[in-house]
Order: sequence, then structure tokens, then C-alpha cells
Amino acid sequence: MRGRGPAPTRYNLIRSKRRLERVRHGTDLLRRKRQALVGELFRLARAAVDARARVEEGAEAFYPALLRALAIHGGGGLTASAWPAREIEVEILPTRTWGIGVAEIVARSPVRRGLPARGTAPALTGPAAAEATDRLEALIELLLDAASREMLIRRLGHALSHTSRQLNTLELRVAPDLASQIARTRRILEEREREEHARVKQLLRSRSAPR
Repeated sequence: MRGRGPAPTRYNLIRSKRRLERVRHGTDLLRRKRQALVGELFRLARAAVDARARVEEGAEAFYPALLRALAIHGGGGLTASAWPAREIEVEILPTRTWGIGVAEIVARSPVRRGLPARGTAPALTGPAAAEATDRLEALIELLLDAASREMLIRRLGHALSHTSRQLNTLELRVAPDLASQIARTRRILEEREREEHARVKQLLRSRSAPR
């Protein structure tokens, strides 16, 4: 049955010591990276909370307006008044933060429009549909403004979780296993050295004994 770990030799002892040094160095780097990620998340947290609050306020203002418009015009009437559909162009710039790839919205086409730009007759749409449209366009703008920050926070959160798992693995499993392996190898080598000294002494006594 094979013993646990590498053979207890001086060569393997030196290799294990060097590996433990690398593990401790990597642990220190990961710990500093985790602290930096936590600091960055805290820095972004207040702005993200404020942005989410504004999105919630926008949604709370939009849905009652939508229900009033549906009650007056019905789903088919609102769909007809929304024709033709339009596209909102968004320019995205890939960036990296703490080595994490994210996408930042750097430009976008205007979302809010007045009645002339919508191309609908006020008499046909009515104030309820116009209010619902205003609320929806305001909500879309809030969502687009918060999208880049939300994506960055989500990526930073994933990176923090991954870094914490790596750090725990090195601190709680790899480093203790290596330290135990080094101690076991050193103990075996010391026992062998004592046995060798005892054999040498016994050999010297046997040679010096009178015949």
C-alpha cells in the first residue's frame, strides 16, 4: 500500500517547501485582490442603490399609467397607436476593470419624444396613452443608464466570489496539506538520520572492541 504524498526524500522536501512559498505568495496576492474588489463594490454600491431606486420609482409610475391606457384603448388600440416600431441605437465600448471584461454604454439615441416625433394624432391617442408612453420612455432611459453599472457590479460580484473560493482553497486545504507533508517528511528524515548515527556508532564500537 503506497503512503500518502511523495516519497520522504530531501529532494521532495525542498520541492514541497518551494511550493508552499508559492502558495503563500499566491494567497497574499488573492487576499489583496479580494480587498480591492470589495472596495470597488462598496464604491459602486451607493450609486447602484440610487439607480435601482429611480428605476423602481419609474416602474411604479409607469404601470398605473399603462393600466389606465389599457382600460381606455385596450391592448389592440395601444398596439395600433405604437406602430411603426422604432429602434433605439446604443453604442457599447468594451472595457476592463480589475481585469474583468465589461461593456459600457457610451452613447445612445434619444428615447423620449414629443407628440410630433411620435407621429400620432393627440385626438386619436388621448392623454392616457400619451402619459403611459411618457412614463415608459422615462423608464427605458433609467434602465439604459443603470445597465452598465449593474453589469459591472454583477461581474465584480462573480469575480469576488471566485477569488474567495480560490483563497479558501489555498488557505484551508492546499497550504495545510503542504505544511503537514513537509512536517511528515522532515520527521521521517530526522528519524532516518538518528538511525544512521546509531548504526555508525554501533559499527565504531564493534571495530574498537578488543578481540
